[in-house]
Amino acid sequence: MPSIKKEPLFTRNYIAACTANFLYFFGFYSLLPILALYLIENFSTDKIITGAIIASYTLAALLFRPFGGFLVDTLNRKKLYAMALLLFILCFAGYPIAGSISLFVFFRILHGLSFGVLTVTANTLVIDISPASRRGEALGTYGIANTTAMVFGPMTAVYIHQFWGYNAVFYTALILGMVAFIIGAGFIHPPAREAVERTPISWDRFILFKGLPAGSVLLMLGIPYGMITSYISLFSKEIGLGTDTGWFYSFMAIGTILSRLYSGKRSDRGKLSQVIILGTILTSIALLIIYGAHFLSNSSQKATMLLFNSAAFLVGFGYGSVFPAMNTLFINLATHNKRGTANSTYMTTWEIGIGIGLLITPQIGDSGKYANAFLLGAIAAIISICIFVFYVQKHYEKNRLS
Repeated sequence: MPSIKKEPLFTRNYIAACTANFLYFFGFYSLLPILALYLIENFSTDKIITGAIIASYTLAALLFRPFGGFLVDTLNRKKLYAMALLLFILCFAGYPIAGSISLFVFFRILHGLSFGVLTVTANTLVIDISPASRRGEALGTYGIANTTAMVFGPMTAVYIHQFWGYNAVFYTALILGMVAFIIGAGFIHPPAREAVERTPISWDRFILFKGLPAGSVLLMLGIPYGMITSYISLFSKEIGLGTDTGWFYSFMAIGTILSRLYSGKRSDRGKLSQVIILGTILTSIALLIIYGAHFLSNSSQKATMLLFNSAAFLVGFGYGSVFPAMNTLFINLATHNKRGTANSTYMTTWEIGIGIGLLITPQIGDSGKYANAFLLGAIAAIISICIFVFYVQKHYEKNRLS
C-alpha cells in the first residue's frame, strides 16, 4: 500500500508560535528567582506579605481564565492574542517603575490577568494552525519551548542580577517579550474561522462540562506537582542533600523534553489513553521513590542522590507525557467554537490542583516531615489513575467529537 504523506507541522505559523512562546516564557521564568528578594530589599516586606504578593499573580490568572476561554471563543483569536501578549509584556516594565507596594501589586495582578488570557489564546491558536492528524505532536513540541525556558530563564536571571542588578533582569524580560510580540503578531496567521451561530451566554460558555471528569484527573495530578515545584528544595534539605536542587530540575526538564517528543506522536496514532495511563503510572512511581529517598538518607547519601535524581527524570517524563495528551483529550471533546473554553477548563482544573498542593504541603511539613507530603502526593496520583481507567477513559470514547 502507498504510504500516506503526513501533513506538514513545522510551518511558518507553527515555528513563529513556538518561538514567541519560548521568548515570553523565558522572560516570565527569569523573574521567579529574583522577585521575592526584590520585594524584601526594596519594600521591606516580610515573608508572608512577599508570598501573598507573588501568589496574587497565580490567583488572578486562575480567576480570570474561564473568562479568557469565553473571550477566545467569542472574539478574533489573533487580535486577542496580540492584545494579551502586549499587555503581558508591558507589565515587565511596570515592576521597576512601581514606586509603592500597592502599585507593584497592581502590576502583579494585571500580569496574572493577561497571562490567564494569553496562555488560553496561544494554546488555542496552536491548535488552529496545526493539522488535526498531528495535534498531539504539535502540543507536545510546543510545550518543549516552555520547558526549555523554565530551565534557562532562572539561570540567566541569576547571572544578570549578580552583575547588573534587578532592573537589568526586568528590562531583559521586556526586550525578549517585545521580540516575541513582533514574531507572534507579525508571523502567525491562523486560518479563517467558520461563522457560528451566537448562542445565549450560559455556564457552558465558561466551562467545558464534558471535560470535568478528565479535569478531576488533572486536579489530582496537580496536587503533587505543586508540592514538587515549590517544596522539593525543603525536602532535599530534610534528607541531607542541601537546598541546591539544580540537578533535580535539570533531570526533570530532560525527562519532560524526551517524553514530549515521544508522547505526542503516540497520541496521534490513537494511543492517547495509553499515553495518559503510562504518564500517571510513572508519576506515581516517581513520587513513591521521592518518599522512599528519606529512608536512605541516614545510610547512604550517594544512593539517596541517585534515587532523588532518578525520580526527577521520571517526574518529568510522566508529567511531560500527560500534559499534551490531556490537552488533546479536552480539545477532542469540544466543538471548534469552544476550543478556548476547552483549553480554559484544562488549565483551570490543573491549577486548582497545584493550589491545593501549595496550601497543604506547609501544613504537613510543619507538623511532621515533607516526606509525608510526597506520600500524600503519590496517593493522589494513584487515585488519578483509578479515576481515568475506570471512568474517564470510557466517558471520553463516548463523548469525543474528533
